[in-house]
Amino acid sequence: MEDVLDLYHRPYDPEIPLICMDEKPVQLLGNSRESLPATPNHPSRYDYEYTRNGTACIFLFNEPLKGWRKVNARKQRKKEDWAHEVRELLDTDYPNAKKIILVCDNLNTHTIGAFYVAFPPAEAARLVKRLEIHHTPKHGSWLNIAEIELSALSRQCLDRRLDNLTLLVEEIKKWETSRNNNQKPVNWQFTSENARTKLKRLYPQF
Repeated sequence: MEDVLDLYHRPYDPEIPLICMDEKPVQLLGNSRESLPATPNHPSRYDYEYTRNGTACIFLFNEPLKGWRKVNARKQRKKEDWAHEVRELLDTDYPNAKKIILVCDNLNTHTIGAFYVAFPPAEAARLVKRLEIHHTPKHGSWLNIAEIELSALSRQCLDRRLDNLTLLVEEIKKWETSRNNNQKPVNWQFTSENARTKLKRLYPQF
């Protein structure tokens, strides 16, 4: 816990950016009956019955000190999917960074080994050398700033039915653009000193 909290209070370094990532499964839901558009006298109306069109997984990356967010969706969340998303982060979004510090939770897909599953050894080693992974503790995913962004995404974009992966990607990309253009950087206040007082019960007792 303190390892992650101390990371958030490092000064901004464009050559070694701090990135938080998290992911969220979503259902692809469609209308079983045609909805009725809004009129001057009524809001839009739709039937509560819906059709299930499978699931998808949203990957969100956030650089809190810069106020930057990136979000994408894939059909599944296997190790290969995570590795491909991180490679795009390294090679496309931050090609000039010496190294990226990545904060993520303890899912079994968020490991160095995922790169060796997804890519040949030489390519995997190249990516790993530019990556420093810090995991949030078990049952402590609230320490990941990316969860704040996923919560905002859920309220502002995913509070309706999206029935296919293409539409989901289009809508979350619109949210990403709007959020990046209008939002300020995250001002994280909780520190290790706060944790030692407020979360004292979590520390070993001597």
